[in-house]
Amino acid sequence: MTSAATDARWLDAAARLAGRSRPASYPNPGVGCILVKDDRVVGRGWTHAGGRPHAEAAALDQAGEAARGATAYVTLEPCAHRSPRGPACSDLLVEAGVARVVAGVEDPDPRTAGDGLARLRKAGIEAAFLPSPAAEASLAGYLTRVHHDRPHITMKIAMSLDGCIAMASGESQWITGDAARAHVHSRRAQADAILVGGGTWRADRPRLDVRLPGLETRSPQRVVLTRGVAPDGVKVINTPAQVAGLDALYLYVEAGANIAASLLAADLVDRLELYRAPIVIGGGRGAVADLGLDSLAAAHGRWQLAESRQLGSDSFAAYSRLR
Repeated sequence: MTSAATDARWLDAAARLAGRSRPASYPNPGVGCILVKDDRVVGRGWTHAGGRPHAEAAALDQAGEAARGATAYVTLEPCAHRSPRGPACSDLLVEAGVARVVAGVEDPDPRTAGDGLARLRKAGIEAAFLPSPAAEASLAGYLTRVHHDRPHITMKIAMSLDGCIAMASGESQWITGDAARAHVHSRRAQADAILVGGGTWRADRPRLDVRLPGLETRSPQRVVLTRGVAPDGVKVINTPAQVAGLDALYLYVEAGANIAASLLAADLVDRLELYRAPIVIGGGRGAVADLGLDSLAAAHGRWQLAESRQLGSDSFAAYSRLR
């Protein structure tokens, strides 16, 4: 008998595997699947570029006949709907003869929404949901799009110890060191789109690409929030509310104080990623403009530390929005 703790560990592993899908699986969610038999992994899969094959199909293909009698750990409920692009994953699992399926998140898509596991049970396969924070986090872009009709938004801020993002003159290159900047590029590579404000665009003309060896093709769509114009290949939106219309599951924001404040005030930011350099500027440009809070109490209870690490001489901390 497999314990809940063991199931949870395998779902955590499947969630890490799902990270390989991001952002190439767009417009489909990035899903991870691991097939386990006799305490041994017999198949692994993740959603491939463009959304096909699905994670379950890839894992079953790798496992072959070893899938029969195995347990499938999948971050998102196996789909129950057929499409011109491929069969339903719940049907594939039935055909492969798996003995058990554990899913970390119920699919909110009404075409599946519980029907995926119901189809498995009807075929005599043990199937259950085991709520998994790791699986849910790996599906953040998809779940935010479904529940809030917009991309999942990560805001990056690189600052000094005293909260400045630039000198009073506007000089900002570079506050952080090489390791932190490389980490930023790795984060860009996981986004479908990257946004800056018009002021940042006009002052710095940032490239907004990925410059890590081997990942250059993972540069996200460039977006500028401005009333002005931008060159070809750069999308323009005029208001923060228009981020909802972006063709993306994951939006990465590198903005100045005013755009940061507007997005935060509109409660559109799901994750804050702060890079802090061990320098004090004094009198420089602050990271975030006035949010219009009525009291200090209104600032509390909004953010929770998700991860932290040291990047050379700089520190990194990510915070998730509590909703």
